[in-house]
Amino acid sequence: MKSGAVGWTGFAPVVNVVNVEQAKYERMWALPAYRHVAPGEHSATLFLAQAKPKKGAEVIDFGAGTGRGALALTLFGGLKVHMLDFAANCLDEDVRQMLETQSHALTFTQADLRCDIPLTAPYGYCTDVMEHIEPKWVDGVLKNILQAAQHVFFQIASEDDVMGAQVGEKLHLSVHPYQWWHDKLQSIGALIHWSQDYGSHCQFYVTAWKDAPSLIKGEINTGEEQIRANVRANLAAGWNQVHPHDTNDTEVMLVAGGPSLSSQLEKIRELRRLGAKLVTVNGTYNWALDNGLQPSAQVIVDARAFNARFTKPVHPTCKYLIASQCDPSVLEGLPPDRTYLWHTGAEAIADILQDHQPWWPIPGGSTVILRAIPLLRMLGFKRFHIFGFDSCLTDDLHHAYAQPENDQELVIPVTCGERVFRCHAWMVSQAQQFQDLVRFLGDEFEACVYGDGLIAHILETGAQLSEMH
Repeated sequence: MKSGAVGWTGFAPVVNVVNVEQAKYERMWALPAYRHVAPGEHSATLFLAQAKPKKGAEVIDFGAGTGRGALALTLFGGLKVHMLDFAANCLDEDVRQMLETQSHALTFTQADLRCDIPLTAPYGYCTDVMEHIEPKWVDGVLKNILQAAQHVFFQIASEDDVMGAQVGEKLHLSVHPYQWWHDKLQSIGALIHWSQDYGSHCQFYVTAWKDAPSLIKGEINTGEEQIRANVRANLAAGWNQVHPHDTNDTEVMLVAGGPSLSSQLEKIRELRRLGAKLVTVNGTYNWALDNGLQPSAQVIVDARAFNARFTKPVHPTCKYLIASQCDPSVLEGLPPDRTYLWHTGAEAIADILQDHQPWWPIPGGSTVILRAIPLLRMLGFKRFHIFGFDSCLTDDLHHAYAQPENDQELVIPVTCGERVFRCHAWMVSQAQQFQDLVRFLGDEFEACVYGDGLIAHILETGAQLSEMH
């Protein structure tokens, strides 16, 4: 199962700071003697032994220096290494040339580790960097590094430097023994997989990304009593209820709201012209209408009142498949002959439904798409084209349209196979539950998921959401 990075507060990124540290190290890298030793070069095999990354896996080298450490990871591990350093002149000349000749394996970005790091990767490599950080920035730099990479190898010197005197500077600003760094890493939420104290320096292999069970809680977003009240009110209103249908071969487009949806508009129009049904969920109903598409059906499951905007305006031919737990305002103004209730079968409402036999519970997960698939399967449909089912962000967008309810959610880097996706916690849950749904339904439905999101990646590669190790 998958992991997500823990979020931190309480420290501010560097903005418009006169970077005296950067200038100091650019002076140091101008000295040939400062290049004689590259700690990352000698620790590469130890990192490979601890991390056991697959060939082609991505690694961020935090504070790459000469670049010889990154080169060793590429040569000995077959890894793709993204080098970061704030000194523009740090790389050895032969490594700099390889940025052109070996661009598939080595990249370099000038970046200050005190600021938000512009990359994420399954692995991180940080050798002889932390002792150079000013004490006031130690927590912030550690958190930035641990936010950017799921598993990080640290090598940290525990004694003063000898080279800074050549430019009249002190280079090691945070000199501490093994136990101090051990406690510091734990204090900011890191799990230490392995560590070693050598006296003059120490090494750690850690993660600070949460595991899937801590993210996937399946918590409901509406209180149980409110849900029960909604069910009672909707049943009392006398709406029709869905019932099982024979299986058919009609193709259905199920349209979720992920960012990739916008790029698939013409494909959706083409399939609609060819006769495929168009089933929308939540905000994709309004998205479809705005783009001149006629929904065949709209599905809603969320019990919160704001979902009422997803059934307005009423379309003259659309059918409305509304969960009985929805707020009654969602059903206001809908046509009785084209509106049907369905039931999640949750234990909290089972006693209410017993008085309204017959009824058929719809299994599934915690999101509307995960309920829409088994709902439509019960209605006889088994062939699905699924659009916008990304379960990840693209360019900081969580939906293909504005949905302010999700704007402030924590963004979590998540590893699947050898790729890292940026997700909200509910997206992680949805991806895991989708795999469970596929196992549950087995061969009962066929689905083509469009786009390049997390769900498509899972289906195309068979990759699993990763666990901490």
